[in-house]
Amino acid sequence: MNILLRRALVVFTVVLTFVLSVICGDTDAAIAATNLAKQPAVDVYVALGNEADALKFFPANLQFESGRRYNLHLSNPSSQKHYFTAKDFADGIWSQKVDAGNVEIKGAIHELELRANTEADWVFVPLRSGTYSLRCTVPGHAEAGMVGTIEVVG
Repeated sequence: MNILLRRALVVFTVVLTFVLSVICGDTDAAIAATNLAKQPAVDVYVALGNEADALKFFPANLQFESGRRYNLHLSNPSSQKHYFTAKDFADGIWSQKVDAGNVEIKGAIHELELRANTEADWVFVPLRSGTYSLRCTVPGHAEAGMVGTIEVVG
């Protein structure tokens, strides 16, 4: 789905939710629906590898709820770089931002590279339900077991 169509769908969904909430008398839900960026974020922590240089995600399986805002705290405690790659998942979310060091990145994100001993925070709202593959795209890492799944429910 192209980016303009996806954005139009998000706007339509937000407006429809707002209108239905007002009609039903739930003004708190209407206000929250119109501002996804102000929802409290649910914190989720994932390590890419560990101090012993294991080629795994910890945890390897993640579950998110569609329409909720998340702050995915990614860390790489190992001595080598790793990628957090889940392109199909990334195509079905609204990325608010990625914080890495002293830099804030906004816009569509499809893959994050975490160098050795670094951290990044990815704030997003899943929009499309499904089960998506997660992998590290450093040559040999996925084949060694650095894979996982991301499930979006609701």
